[in-house]
Amino acid sequence: DPKGLRVGLMLDCGVGLALDHEVRTIVEAAAHRFAAAGAAVGTVAPFLTRAMLDGLDRFWRARAWADLDAMDEAARRKVLPYILAWAQGGRDLSGAQVYDGMNQMLVMRRAALAACRGFDFVLAPVSPVPAFAAELASPIHDPDRPFEHIAYTVPFNMSEQPAASINAGYTGAGLPVGLQVIGRRFDDLGVLRL
Repeated sequence: DPKGLRVGLMLDCGVGLALDHEVRTIVEAAAHRFAAAGAAVGTVAPFLTRAMLDGLDRFWRARAWADLDAMDEAARRKVLPYILAWAQGGRDLSGAQVYDGMNQMLVMRRAALAACRGFDFVLAPVSPVPAFAAELASPIHDPDRPFEHIAYTVPFNMSEQPAASINAGYTGAGLPVGLQVIGRRFDDLGVLRL
């Protein structure tokens, strides 16, 4: 029973792709249903920063390049060109830059936990945009900006908060929109119940 629950609504995470109007409308409608069922719905303030997202990018580029660099040339030719171009950005990073990237993931973790502290659960879009063309590696298909579309999900991967993605509705073109239900750390069962 959602009655009495404190439910946060995150419609602006701070960075990344702008939230599509249809996605926003569908996620807001889900929040209204929780409010109608007795939940106290409040706003989760934006907390993800460019430094956090770029740090995550630096760390994972370096990690990916270490794996790709260990491959022989024949194996590396089989890697998706987008992924190879992205990972090559980690080739010349210094240890200090990679360490800072790892640290930014810890900063992200603390920020996500702090932003959710006043809520029992948080609702957010899974993706800021509807599904993109299958031929693209990401909605903007730019290996220099690879994580713009994961800004609503990555903080909770880093904070170890359980999150479930459910279909909240469809765009006018018939594309599904995912609603993320995020709980407190270790409350996987609560997320599933909600």
